[in-house]
Amino acid sequence: MSVMEYPATQHQHFAVFPIAAFNDNYIWCIQPESSDQVWVVDPGDAAPVIAALTQKKLRLAGILITHHHRDHTGGIDALLRHFGKQTPVYGPDNTAIHGISHPLTKQGDYRLTAGHTTLSLQLYAVPGHTLDHIAYLIDDALFCGDTLFCAGCGRLFEGSAEQLYQSLQKIAQLPQDTKIYPAHEYTLSNLKFAAMAEPDNQALASFTEQAKQLRQQQRPTLPSSVARELAINPFLHCDDARLAPILSQHWQTAADSAVTRLKLLRQWKDNC
Repeated sequence: MSVMEYPATQHQHFAVFPIAAFNDNYIWCIQPESSDQVWVVDPGDAAPVIAALTQKKLRLAGILITHHHRDHTGGIDALLRHFGKQTPVYGPDNTAIHGISHPLTKQGDYRLTAGHTTLSLQLYAVPGHTLDHIAYLIDDALFCGDTLFCAGCGRLFEGSAEQLYQSLQKIAQLPQDTKIYPAHEYTLSNLKFAAMAEPDNQALASFTEQAKQLRQQQRPTLPSSVARELAINPFLHCDDARLAPILSQHWQTAADSAVTRLKLLRQWKDNC
C-alpha cells in the first residue's frame, strides 16, 4: 500500500506530518527531532499508518486519542498487534475506547515517555462534540480532534452549546501563533458556510481562494492557527453581536447571547 506524502510542519522540537485516512480524516504523526519514532493522533484506520511508517522507516512510539468516535480509535487494536502490545495508548478515561492503557483524567501538564521519545504537553478538557473530548497542546501545536476545524467546529453529538462555547474559548485564548491540527479536511465546506454567516469577512474571502488552490494541488489546508481562526471562523465570533441580525433573520428568533449564537450557528451548519 503506497501512501501519499505531504510536507511536514516543523516545530522547535518535532515535526508533524499527516496520514490521510477514509475520505477526509488526517492521522497526525509527531516525530521528535533526531528520532526514528513517531506518536500518532487518532488512528481511525491502522492500514495507512502501518504503510506510511514502513515507507518512511519509522517506528511507533505511542498513540494519543482525543475522543471515542470510531474514525479516531478504530485502528488502535491493529496497531498494537503490529507494533507491540507494550505501545502506550493515551486518551480519555472512557471504557468505550478499547485499548487505552493510560487514561488521562485531569487537565494539566503531562510528560509522556515511550521508547526513546518524550512528549511534554498540556491537556485540555474540551467537551461539546463529545463529553469525553480532550485536546493536546505540545509546545505550539494543538491537536484538537473534532472540537475545532478550520473555519468550523464539531457537531454537538453529546455536549451542550455552553460546553462547546467554553471549549472553543480555551482554544481562542491560546497564543495566536499556535498551530491547529484538527482531524478532518472539512475546510472548503466550512468556508462555504462561513461566507453565508459572515458575507463581509474579507479575511475569510482571501483565505478561501488560498484553500481552493491547496486542495486543487491535493495538499492539506492544515494546520491552521489560532490567529487565522480568530479571523475567519464564525464559531469563534459568537461574542460579537454583529452575528445576531443574520442569525435572527435565518431562525426568526432572538440571538441575544454568545451561547445562543453558537447554538444557532451550529444548527444552521447542520442543516446545510
